[in-house]
Amino acid sequence: MATITELSTELRMATFRLSRRLRAEKADQALSDAQLAVLGVLYRRGARTLTELAEAERVSAPSMNRTVNCLEESGHVVRTADEVDRRKSNITLTDAGRDVVQQTLSKRDAWLTTRLRELSKEDRAVLARAAELMGGLATR
Repeated sequence: MATITELSTELRMATFRLSRRLRAEKADQALSDAQLAVLGVLYRRGARTLTELAEAERVSAPSMNRTVNCLEESGHVVRTADEVDRRKSNITLTDAGRDVVQQTLSKRDAWLTTRLRELSKEDRAVLARAAELMGGLATR
């Protein structure tokens, strides 16, 4: 039986490997992981300011500004002046941005569904329970 420290290492490594493999499944290979992450935040939460995006992704505002500039140039997001505070800009997904997020989610789900079908019913049940536990760990 593995110690808690060994289990921690094994779980971390397996999570990173699966995450890296899933990130490879994207609709637009030209988009970086950071750019897709920003599109994902906007897709789930709606329009955000640059500061809100930087906080959500835990990066500096200048770094987020570079990411948003690239996404704006590629037509995935638009900036509009805030109606209350004209110094702020709200960043919103375009239809192209929404499409790339939806297509990427579909590709990732399809890849994972195929892999899960290769497992036994018992192994899928173990992973279902592990997903519950991991979700709980992530919110602590």
